Amino acid sequence: MNGFLKAVLCFTFCWVCLTMQAQQNDKMVVGVAKFTSEVNSPFVDAVAEKVVQVVTNTRCFTVVDRTSYDKIKEELEFQKTEAFLDSKTTVKQDATVAAQYIIVGHLVKMNIYTMKNPDGSVNGFKASAAFTLKVNNVETGETTEAEHFQTEVSPQAASKEQAVNQALQSVEKALNDYFQKTFPVYAKILRIPESKKESALTVILNVGKNTGVGIGDHFSVEFVELLEGKPFPIEIGNVVVEKLVGDDFIECKVLKGGKEIFSRFNAAETLQCKLIVK
Repeated sequence: MNGFLKAVLCFTFCWVCLTMQAQQNDKMVVGVAKFTSEVNSPFVDAVAEKVVQVVTNTRCFTVVDRTSYDKIKEELEFQKTEAFLDSKTTVKQDATVAAQYIIVGHLVKMNIYTMKNPDGSVNGFKASAAFTLKVNNVETGETTEAEHFQTEVSPQAASKEQAVNQALQSVEKALNDYFQKTFPVYAKILRIPESKKESALTVILNVGKNTGVGIGDHFSVEFVELLEGKPFPIEIGNVVVEKLVGDDFIECKVLKGGKEIFSRFNAAETLQCKLIVK
């Protein structure tokens, strides 16, 4: 078995492990594709790496960095050719399909400004960039509209790389807000530890610090009805996070809808809690 095929098999094994781990943790698997570029810039990968970093830091997903996946995919396609038809070592491409959503990016512009001293010598660099993102649903093929991001001009830096990284830091909040809105955090009620007169006073949800939830966050409690086989959520209440219980659970105070939450939960009806993004 040649070295590259070993790498492919190792890659496939890791990919499957990531998928199984994500399913066990109830976390969505999100892939970040290799960015395309409208400009010939050596820093397109730096933009993609920033997106991977921000998505990972949300702690809401299992993130698969597909920016280095193209070479593996090319090899898998090559193995379908006639030279490999009778090979017993051909890797199955289906094993590499794991992500539920793919984030696709396009670098629109990358400006590098060279700062000079009065004598013409280089004194440093500044940078700015613009790029777009869209999200593909792998199962349905649906794609969100492209969202545009424009960095600020970076402070003066000693190198071009440093200037680009500092410029990208200026869009971290915008990126984080975008992913929170694009991928809402959902949770389910595990227990009602405190109630009064058949009205829920507190609830335990199956999310926590590992998904970036904090004290003071609000969740909308929804009853999910099926209409023509499709889920139709109906808001029935509202809760606020009062306590983080370990990394994976939270205790919430019920602000609204305690009676309906109590009755529907005990009737084992389908309820979901959606994090409210301000």
